Amino acid sequence: MKIGIVILNWNGVDLLNRFLPSVVECSSGHDIYVADNASTDSSRKWIQDHYPTVQIIAMNKNRGYAGGYNEALKHVKNEVVCLLNSDVEVTPEWLTPIVKRFQGELKLAVLQPKLLDLKRPEYFEYAGAAGGFLDRLAYPYCRGRIFTTLEKDQGQYDDAIDLDWASGACFFIRKTVFDELRGFDVDYFAHQEEIDLCWRVRKIGYRVGYEPKSSILHLGGGTLKNHNPKKTFYNFRNSLYNIVKNDESNLMLAILLLRMVLDGVAALKFLIEGNGSHFIAVIKAHISFYSNLSIIWPKRNSRSKIIYQNNQRVFSIIYQYFVLNRRTFHKTSGTS
Repeated sequence: MKIGIVILNWNGVDLLNRFLPSVVECSSGHDIYVADNASTDSSRKWIQDHYPTVQIIAMNKNRGYAGGYNEALKHVKNEVVCLLNSDVEVTPEWLTPIVKRFQGELKLAVLQPKLLDLKRPEYFEYAGAAGGFLDRLAYPYCRGRIFTTLEKDQGQYDDAIDLDWASGACFFIRKTVFDELRGFDVDYFAHQEEIDLCWRVRKIGYRVGYEPKSSILHLGGGTLKNHNPKKTFYNFRNSLYNIVKNDESNLMLAILLLRMVLDGVAALKFLIEGNGSHFIAVIKAHISFYSNLSIIWPKRNSRSKIIYQNNQRVFSIIYQYFVLNRRTFHKTSGTS
């Protein structure tokens, strides 16, 4: 099996210069593509000059993460594709356990490796850590990372388990499943579109998994920094999109109402802490959500009633973290 590794790029020549060498060196026998979101820097020329075997998929405008990958994957024919951030350093033999899993588990559609912090390799990385889950209110969290608390990797998450969602920083997916679901929802533009896609993957009877024997090092914030208000805007708005599109329980409207209250509390917290731009970002996120509800609501059609993978063991990760002061996955899940 030859995996198609697709790196989305926008004006990221410095990141390509730093991280593409490890991908090329550690991915012998597989196909590497750079999907260029209409960069205006020297990205394309740099790739042609330094790595002529890397295939460039040139796009005529910046389509964001969702639209960029949707367009790029039209040109990729590999059975399994890896959507890889441009700020990722891969490790030797990182693809070997991934290939084995896909070859041996036909109902496995999505897989992520262990994500470690490039700056502190002994710790899990924010974007995906050891795999993603959702609480009953559709707030995302990870094994190894809850909100801003990052755990040290001490082998506590070295079991290959099923997830609610896999990280978009390094996202392996069967191309047939990606195509069947028509890829990412372009109305998201960026952030949490992988959560939505994983939710839809599970609705049609496939699994989302985690492979601890494969690991990568992620810089994080290579395109959009964590303190950028745009990130706050997309995360708050798109999380509401996820509820409307995918939570088909009888409690969906109540969950949505409670989320709106909690988002209001989060906005006030930003304001009190002096982060006015993030306060405004939350307000804009809700305005955008209401404005686009007529577009999102019709997308609720699905084939099953799957809600969460983790049996809803956590109703509110906010309550667990901020009220009960449970800062690790094991404590919130009641396993230790």
